[in-house]
Amino acid sequence: MDRIKNIKQLEEKGKVWDIAVIGGGASGLGVALDALSRGLSVLLVEKADFAKGTSSRSTKLVHGGVRYLAQGDIALVFEALKERGRILQNAPHLTYNQPFIIPIYNLFDRFRYSIGLKIYDWMAGRLRLGKSRFISREETLMRLPKIKKEGLKGGVVYHDGQFDDARLALSVAMTCDEMGGCMVNYMKVTNLLKDQNGQIKGLKLRDELDHSKYKIVAKMVVNATGVFADKILQMDQPDAPKSIQPSQGIHLVLDQGFLGGKDALMIPKTSDGRVLFAVPWLDKLVLGTTDTLREKAKLEPEVLSREVEFILDTAKDYLSEAPTRKDVKAVFAGLRPLAAPKEGSTKTKEISRSHKVIVSKSKLVSITGGKWTTFRKMGEDTVNEFSRITGTQLPPSNSAQIRYHGFTQSPQKGHWKGYGANASLIQEWIKDKPELGQKLHPAYPFTMAEVVWSTRKEMAMKVEDILSRRIRILLLDARAAIEMAPKVAGLMAQELKKDEKWKEAELEDFKKLANKYILK
Repeated sequence: MDRIKNIKQLEEKGKVWDIAVIGGGASGLGVALDALSRGLSVLLVEKADFAKGTSSRSTKLVHGGVRYLAQGDIALVFEALKERGRILQNAPHLTYNQPFIIPIYNLFDRFRYSIGLKIYDWMAGRLRLGKSRFISREETLMRLPKIKKEGLKGGVVYHDGQFDDARLALSVAMTCDEMGGCMVNYMKVTNLLKDQNGQIKGLKLRDELDHSKYKIVAKMVVNATGVFADKILQMDQPDAPKSIQPSQGIHLVLDQGFLGGKDALMIPKTSDGRVLFAVPWLDKLVLGTTDTLREKAKLEPEVLSREVEFILDTAKDYLSEAPTRKDVKAVFAGLRPLAAPKEGSTKTKEISRSHKVIVSKSKLVSITGGKWTTFRKMGEDTVNEFSRITGTQLPPSNSAQIRYHGFTQSPQKGHWKGYGANASLIQEWIKDKPELGQKLHPAYPFTMAEVVWSTRKEMAMKVEDILSRRIRILLLDARAAIEMAPKVAGLMAQELKKDEKWKEAELEDFKKLANKYILK
């Protein structure tokens, strides 16, 4: 992806885009992908980096939602299981078939979870990832060596998908770029353009890096800004009621040794009636999540001390070695864009996770709610509105069949897996220029070549883009990320032709940000 080349398309006189998408997270990328699969011209703008917000801060699961099954949201589970299968087929380089174990401490739980998960298997049909089954106490302890032994009767194994959320977002963005979409990060919408009848006809934009301004015209504008959807809705209609209730989920990252083995742990009922996961991810263990109502949507949400304590307390009840605050390598928070509840219910676990497409009087199309697993279907449902808005007949969606950038059936092992087919290209660079094979940190496998690759090929514009979303180290080990930052800034400055002042500003910004990922 070439940002400069893509921005030039914004300057084309008389250009009318079929669809302009605001937001470069999961839902915006799903809209762009689906629209391009039907032959429409697409511009996607994101005010920060692709997947900067909630879409890079998930529990790293591509799942049908065992919890939604328990709540009786059958339609959502069917839809999510179907989409889960598609993501695993279209992005084998970014996904895993992850076995989960529910530890069983009484016979009623054995009966209840065995039956529930058999239904889950059946609902997945031919896209099932593996059979659920009860396993003995001995096998449970062999597979989860650090689980609490006292009273353990065995475990129920089931299968779900696991993925690298930010790299999947990037892979989809690059796929859209290859299909002719114009993808631009760090491009903020400053206003909506309307015709004399008050109908949306385009956008006013500002480049957040050099402050250039642009105006574009589009037949349909999509608001896919997640927790920030209300800001765009209020640009359209200043008195628009609140439609989004942000709900915060935090995750703690520990060494994988706290659980041991390659299986994930699923705790189906915590003290406040929620689900807690301990998932092996990129050689670490991700513990989460919480569900805390927040008043304001922020790009960098703050982790609350009580959320940290809740996860550590719950983990202590199930792990033989209780993790403490000092064991936490990184902590990150994301905000779910839940539909604002009607008067009465404020329990976030009761608010549906299904998505909604809303069309305003001015024909602004907003996609709200949803989850990563169903991002493609959210896109399809949104693009279906194009016919109603423009009167143009659309061919059926073809996005379910598209393989994502880097697709390969035999990805390399370790951290190279996330690059898919591109891994060998980066390794060729290292052969030609061995100094690029130098590690960014002695404890981690990431190389200088990957920084150059991300800057040249993946539209990384800031140090944070690389350390948070291209190589994920900020979420794996925040202190190590701070140590890597000077090397990354130096390489990026060379590639982007930036001066010492830029480097210093970037390092200061990154350090300030990374400190929020460290538990004090």
